[in-house]
Amino acid sequence: MTPTRKRRLIAVGLVLGAVVLATVLTVFALQQNMTYLYTPSEILAGKVPPGARFRIGGMVKEHSIERGQSLTVAFTVTDGDGDMRVEYDGILPDLFREMQSVIATGTMQGDRFVATEVLAKHDENYIPRDVAEAMEKAHAKHVKPGIGD
Repeated sequence: MTPTRKRRLIAVGLVLGAVVLATVLTVFALQQNMTYLYTPSEILAGKVPPGARFRIGGMVKEHSIERGQSLTVAFTVTDGDGDMRVEYDGILPDLFREMQSVIATGTMQGDRFVATEVLAKHDENYIPRDVAEAMEKAHAKHVKPGIGD
């Protein structure tokens, strides 16, 4: 092998190595920044890895909003099959209210969900696709065939 070919082979190897390293680092970074959406019944069933940061989605249960000191608020998110207590310290969206869709991002601390961000639905027709599918499945379990169709 001539010295020129050897240099080219080393250069190509270094470029390929850099591309592989960049790909691995990108995939690793994306995995750490992903937050999955779970419904309260999925959380209660133990489908959430311990210590994971994730999103909870569902409806704010009626008569469940409790206001604390300053900006602290606690409320219950339900999907029809399960209820999960959510605690949040911050300014809630203007459209946040009972019986409305909500998505909260945060982590589990014991048997409660501590949110770092709360999003409320933005118009009458909007429900996040993941939440709508989960709530539709929960509703289908409670509806008897021929009733409510």
